Amino acid sequence: MIRKYYVYIMASGCNRVLYIGMTNDLHRRVFEHKTHRNKGFTKEYNVTKLVYYELYYYVNNAITRERQLKKWNRAWKENLVNNVNPLWLDLNNDLRPCHPPTVEQFDP
Repeated sequence: MIRKYYVYIMASGCNRVLYIGMTNDLHRRVFEHKTHRNKGFTKEYNVTKLVYYELYYYVNNAITRERQLKKWNRAWKENLVNNVNPLWLDLNNDLRPCHPPTVEQFDP
């Protein structure tokens, strides 16, 4: 079975607050954010809108990308979202990669 990992960006309703995360189950994780299942940043700031995500097949690549995006300034993150989701729509109902994954090779 091929494993999948996602790096994603969530936004608050007015797009003022951004959250970057990584998961192996994007549907479950977005549901947790939307229903405030976990205490923390996204619950406190009502970050419930999935605005961007990338698909990876190697966990180390996903972790590296998440760390990279977290270091980016706000303008770079906004530009990343704007390039694939200019209206900042909630992608939760249309979960398919909106950005090609990092170049990776499958283990045979």
